[in-house]
Amino acid sequence: MATVDLVPLVDEGLGNSAYLVDLGDGRALVVDVSVDLRAAWQAARRRGLSLAFAADTHLHADFLSGARQLAATEGTQILASAAGHLEFAHTGLRDEDEVDLGGLRLRALATPGHTHEHMSFLLLDGDVPVGVFTGGSLLVGAAARTDLVAPDRTEGLARQQYASLQRLATLPDEVAVWPTHGAGSFCSAPPGAQRTSTIGHEKATNQLLRVDDEDTFVAALLGSLGSFPPYFLRLAEMNRRGPAVLETDPSLPSLDVAAVRSLLADGARMIDVRPVPDFAAAHVPGALSIPLRPVFASWLGWLAPHDRPLIILRGTDQDPAEIVWQAAKIGYTNLTGELAGGLDSWTSAGHPVTSTRLVHADEINGDRVLDIRQTPEYAAGHLPGAAHIELGDIAGHADDVPNEPTVVMCGHGERAMGAASLLEQAGHRDVAVLEGGPDDWARLTGRSLETGT
Repeated sequence: MATVDLVPLVDEGLGNSAYLVDLGDGRALVVDVSVDLRAAWQAARRRGLSLAFAADTHLHADFLSGARQLAATEGTQILASAAGHLEFAHTGLRDEDEVDLGGLRLRALATPGHTHEHMSFLLLDGDVPVGVFTGGSLLVGAAARTDLVAPDRTEGLARQQYASLQRLATLPDEVAVWPTHGAGSFCSAPPGAQRTSTIGHEKATNQLLRVDDEDTFVAALLGSLGSFPPYFLRLAEMNRRGPAVLETDPSLPSLDVAAVRSLLADGARMIDVRPVPDFAAAHVPGALSIPLRPVFASWLGWLAPHDRPLIILRGTDQDPAEIVWQAAKIGYTNLTGELAGGLDSWTSAGHPVTSTRLVHADEINGDRVLDIRQTPEYAAGHLPGAAHIELGDIAGHADDVPNEPTVVMCGHGERAMGAASLLEQAGHRDVAVLEGGPDDWARLTGRSLETGT
């Protein structure tokens, strides 16, 4: 079996994988890279490679493609589905078209379903198929969702997804499967799954690939669909038109207290990215808590407006570059700057702060409990009697939460603090956050969790 020198570039936060293929002649192919190209550039430079080709399997809804940035800065040739009707220079490919990569070949396979223009790319060494970049078609143990284009197309795309998976299943068993969406992605990848596989392994273990009839497949796929961030509805069109080329790396200018107060008065929002204990101890009234961690981008795009200035408040040990790059890869170019000197400068200027109480599992004594995890998480096990509103729905349903002592909880505390900050913005004054999650509560109290919704 032929082998290729392939480097996965995993974005743990978005749950996605891009790939770099060393073509063996000083050039490389990258597949499904985001506009945050730091990992791709690092991998290429470490090997002394130029990024000659950038292939996109579909119009990504969960990140801005970096292909156009590469074309502008490195002369990279963009390979994409002709059915995507991209409005910038690229090589539009149709089903069975091939691209000579200099020894290796890339064959386009039309695999609609996740999106209408979706294309997988089969990598061949001579005539030997080595692996297939399946994007959002065949995933490890799953298939990607089909409800991101339009509600009225969801079922039709699911039927196309069935046909696409059946087509991919005809490839030889030893062919590697290199999907873009993986564990942690909102595009329906199961948690904990391996990020790559083989056709043979998926035929043996992927229940959606083992379904014999289209109707059963469609019912199973549509029944697994959960919520997703609202920015998913914007990015595909941004990718079709072409993301703006960055002339310089994004930055986070310093803003003094007076400038920040003026911006807040004009409708800007403050995003506090410090860890939960720091936010709990003291924060600017009205600030939205989104702790900086790998999933920061997803929750920024779910909870923060994309059309109003955003001001960052961070800790001195938090990397501003990580903040701006995570924002940039989901199209958030509205980070106006950061509060110079952090919270200390705010308090030194005599401005008020507020706090949010943290409670341990054994301190919940008759308080109302609000679980803000995703519905499948809640159904798998929650505190008895806990109310449920997903974090992404809190802002629109804050009035549905009784204004009484409430303990907000998630799995660890980060999402719960985000929900608590939204409730505080809406006027709730007796909100606490549970340190830990349901398993911690069950272990400390010796009580059982409830299941179901």
